[in-house]
Amino acid sequence: MAQSPKRVPDLEFTLGTGETRSFADYAGKWLVLYFYPKDSTPGCTKESVAFSEMLPQFKRAGANILGASRDSQRSHQNFTEKQGLKFDLVSDTDEAVCNAFGVIQEKTLYGRKYMGIVRSTFLIDPDGNIRETWQPVKVPGHAEAVLDALKQHKKAQ
Repeated sequence: MAQSPKRVPDLEFTLGTGETRSFADYAGKWLVLYFYPKDSTPGCTKESVAFSEMLPQFKRAGANILGASRDSQRSHQNFTEKQGLKFDLVSDTDEAVCNAFGVIQEKTLYGRKYMGIVRSTFLIDPDGNIRETWQPVKVPGHAEAVLDALKQHKKAQ
């Protein structure tokens, strides 16, 4: 299994909106970065909608949320509009962000092995340190668990 970093790498990436950002743009606030396999699939939709519905609670706790997959900007735009997502999605078509976080791993589907995104979430502190990692993620209750962990880390500060 690929090793995830301890600090957020200094990378630029493209959002589904077409805008370019870097992780430095999110410095000074907590960041929830979650990776999911594919737009508009059942588990990925449930996970994204759960984070979107809980966004006000994450914002009150001082955190931003970013979702990331290898889908195109166009796919992200359609997914965001259809599901009413209230945060940005990273369009990582070149897999640079996925590889930096070690989320592309060998998976098996119907007996066939392939390389794909393992559903993963990283809780990143305002200084760019990865404070918590969930991998692989089970969708039910996950957004709540991330929010609870965020609150615990903030309380410990």
